[in-house]
This record gives sequence, C-alpha cells and structure tokens, in this order.
Amino acid sequence: MSKSFRSGSWALPEELWNRLEPLLPKYGRSKKGGRPRLCLRSVVEGIFYVLRTGCQWKAAPACFGAGSTLHKYFQEWIELGIFEKLWKAVLLEYDDLEGIDWKWQSLDGAMTKAPLGGEKNREKPDRSRQARHQAVGPYRRGWHPFGIGC
Repeated sequence: MSKSFRSGSWALPEELWNRLEPLLPKYGRSKKGGRPRLCLRSVVEGIFYVLRTGCQWKAAPACFGAGSTLHKYFQEWIELGIFEKLWKAVLLEYDDLEGIDWKWQSLDGAMTKAPLGGEKNREKPDRSRQARHQAVGPYRRGWHPFGIGC
C-alpha cells in the first residue's frame, strides 16, 4: 500500500482495526488454488474509502485492491451482517461512555410524490421513443447497425 494512503487520513487506526478484526469472517486457503486473498485490513480501508468519499468502486485506489474485489467483499459482509454487528457494538460502547436516551428517538424523512413522476394512469405520449424505422430527412443518413450502409 502506498505510504500516502497508509499514513494519511484513510488509514484505519490500530485501535479500530483491533475491534473490527474479530467480527470479520476467517478465510482459509482455497482447495482449488488460485490467487491468495487480499489483506483484510486493506479491504476494510478500501471499503471505508469508497463509503467516505462516495466514489465508484472501480475508482478506489489500487493500493486497496481491485474495485470489483472490494465490492465483492462489501456485498458478502452485508449478507453476513458484519456492518450491523459493528454498528451495534459501536452504539453499545457509545451508550456506556455518553449514554443514549433509548426512550426518545427521531427519524428524519419525507414521504412525498416524486417530482415530475406523473400519475399512475396518465396520458401516453403521442410519439414512440423508439421511432427508428421512419422516413429519414433528405440530408440525414438512416440508422444501421454497426455503421453498415452509411
């Protein structure tokens, strides 16, 4: 991993890693062989990088691993409930330190119709969106697959 990410704000603090590591699944070697698995710490840092920056998985720096690999781990860990376990552990710890008033909770949200969403049984447009085989103007070429007959 490059030093700029390893030593920068993207690095996972040792204390957090020590709390998170026991929640992660234990992976053994594949009986089929193949490439060895990525370092799970790099995977976690890569996932947190994507979640924190909002970038696409494929845009994650290569020092964390391939974006598709990070996404695969992310999806697997969601199914296994890893992030939910982490969230619960963090909430309980915060409750011990600061206290959470569990009797009073609030959720912010809005339930409105989508703008420009239209009605359920609205009028259909007069013209089809896929009007491909219609007459072509005198100075325009017709549409042909793969540019044939242009």
